[in-house]
Amino acid sequence: MRYVPLLTLAPLLIPVAQASEYFDTVSAQKALFPSATLFTPAPAKLSEEQRSRIEDLSDVRQRWDEQPVWRVEKEGQFQGWYIEDRVIGKHEFIRYAIALSPEGRVLGIEIMEYLETYGDQVREAEWRGQFLGRTEQSGFKLGKDIRNISGATLSCRNITNGVKRLLALQQVALPSPVGSPGK
Repeated sequence: MRYVPLLTLAPLLIPVAQASEYFDTVSAQKALFPSATLFTPAPAKLSEEQRSRIEDLSDVRQRWDEQPVWRVEKEGQFQGWYIEDRVIGKHEFIRYAIALSPEGRVLGIEIMEYLETYGDQVREAEWRGQFLGRTEQSGFKLGKDIRNISGATLSCRNITNGVKRLLALQQVALPSPVGSPGK
């Protein structure tokens, strides 16, 4: 009985983790490619050689054998690639989506699901906007090229590394279709 007052305070003292899904696949696709008319699933099934090449280019390990990818078109014209990915925050996965141009430029990023108890400032447009226009050759050093967020360092670092890895994945496994603006 003497611990009852402490139990009533527990919810105030212990942060509660809650799943926050901000986008499903369809809404993230529309947010990143608002004028697109067709999203065709084109999962990248990666060989060990491709995974190794992605790691060589990005200095980030490609953990998955298959990466969820969609080919994006507008009225029959290739617009780029929509890719979904997961990276670890501090304890939980962060699910995000990225839009890449046929030339290999970041067109946008959306955080689809954030499960950590803090650090969700990575969802802010200003922070995500740092990636717009970046290519595989761009600088990605956290704290120099990409602004860090105090209290969200692991989320910032791992999303940054994820973007580098997906740009390398595009180069290795998603060539521009013939007749489209390409690399």
